Amino acid sequence: MKDIFKLDGKIAVVTGGAGGIGEALALGLGYHGVTVVVSSRNQQAIDAVAEKITKETGNEAVGIASDVTDEASLKSLVDTVMDKYGRIDILVNAMGMNIKREAFDYPLEDWDKLFDVNVKGTMAACKTVGKVMRDQKDGAIVNLSSVRGIRGYTGGNTGYCATKGAVELITKALALEWAASGIRVNALGPALVITPGTRHIADDPKLAAKYAAAVPMGRIGMPEDMVGAVVYLCSDAASFVSGQTIYVDGGLTAA
Repeated sequence: MKDIFKLDGKIAVVTGGAGGIGEALALGLGYHGVTVVVSSRNQQAIDAVAEKITKETGNEAVGIASDVTDEASLKSLVDTVMDKYGRIDILVNAMGMNIKREAFDYPLEDWDKLFDVNVKGTMAACKTVGKVMRDQKDGAIVNLSSVRGIRGYTGGNTGYCATKGAVELITKALALEWAASGIRVNALGPALVITPGTRHIADDPKLAAKYAAAVPMGRIGMPEDMVGAVVYLCSDAASFVSGQTIYVDGGLTAA
C-alpha cells in the first residue's frame, strides 16, 4: 500500500500563519514535505515563520502578505502563488480573533470585527483559493473552528462562539457544494490552546490548573497538538472525508 499520509510536493497556503496555531500548522506541513506559503498582514512575522520552516525542515517556504477581509488582497496572494508554483493543493485558514464582551453591552462594531475576520475572512479565502482547486479538480481545505463552535461558553464569548458556529456550517455547506469539483472541506476544532494570546493562562498556575481540570485528559492543548489532525485531513488518508470537524480537545466535547 502507498503511504497515504505522504504530502511531499504539495503546495499549501496557510492564512493566519504568523504565530500560534497557524505557525505550528505551517511548520508541521513543512516537516511533512509540503512547500508552504505563509500568509498574514504582517510581512516581517510571516518572513520569520517561513525562514524557520526552511531552516528546520529543509523544505521551501515563503511569506506572502495578505488580508483575508480584502478580496483584492486575497486575489493578489493567489495570483502570486500561481505564478510561482502553478497550483495550490492545500488551504489552511488558521486566522482568528476574539473580542470578549458581556452580551448585554456587546458593541456591534466589535461584533462586526469578529465576523469580518473569523467568518467573512474564512469564506473569502475559501472562495478565492477554491476557484483554483475547482480548475484543478482537486484540493483540501481546513478551516479553524473551535469547541466553541458547538458548545457555548461564559466570560463574554458570545461573539466568538457565534463566529465559530458559522465557520462549522460554512465548512459543511462548502463540502456539499464543492464535492463534485474534487474539493474536500473540513475543520479543526481545538479546545483552549496556549498561544501568545493565551500565554497568561499558562503563566498563572492557579488559572492553568482550573482550565486543565475541565479537560478529561487533564492538560491544556499546545499548538503542536493540532498538527496531526491537519496532516491527516490534507492527505490521501482522508480522501473520503469532507464536511467534518475534528475536535482536538483532550476529550472535552465527549461529555
